[in-house]
Amino acid sequence: MIQRIFNGAGRQVAGLYGKALLDVNVEWQAPLPRGPKIIAANHPTTADPFLLMGLIGEPMSILITESCFKLPGLGAFLHAAGHVPVVSGSGKAALDEGIRLLRAGRTVGIFPEGVLSPLDQLGRSGCCPPHTGVARLALATGAPVIPVGISLDPARIIFRDTQIDGVTEHVRWYVRGPYFVTAGRPLAVTGSLEDQEGVRLAAARIMHRIAGLAQHGALRLRSEVELGAAPVPVPSFGRD
Repeated sequence: MIQRIFNGAGRQVAGLYGKALLDVNVEWQAPLPRGPKIIAANHPTTADPFLLMGLIGEPMSILITESCFKLPGLGAFLHAAGHVPVVSGSGKAALDEGIRLLRAGRTVGIFPEGVLSPLDQLGRSGCCPPHTGVARLALATGAPVIPVGISLDPARIIFRDTQIDGVTEHVRWYVRGPYFVTAGRPLAVTGSLEDQEGVRLAAARIMHRIAGLAQHGALRLRSEVELGAAPVPVPSFGRD
């Protein structure tokens, strides 16, 4: 009960933050399927897990790097809301928890790259090769994968370094800029967990789709910002 309250509060705050401080635009290319699913997105900024909380109107547990759970206040909230810490070198424990949650009917969010997406010399966001966790979650549970591409204005990213447990963490904050989210059609992942090459290829296919959606979002953003064209009406951020 307590976890549901904190998880719901996180969705509400994320939705308000998106509406108040960002120009959030979400395109749904297909209705979300009912039941547990895997929301898999690229990761251009540190704020993405927080904003992802407001994407759907149902409880979701997100696999988030352990360092975020060590931040005062935020870490306690993430634990209380049922999000899952990913400890460097011990990713299996996080995957096992993600599988448990999916089998219990909970939707799970994941950033397949495992790190912040790379920026090129012009500041444009690309994608890192994915870890296999997203494919393993899908194969172990049969849950569909919803690929999500995030696109934004790199000039508005604020770069900061912060100390967490004596380790310097590079963070990227994003405020008062366009934040375009493109949610693609559900992907079914088939195969065997024992087929390591097949698992790797499945993860690569998912990441390729995410990258394509991010590029699509970048074109939508460019149309609105540079050409001044009115965007196609789409469901609002944090829809129920």
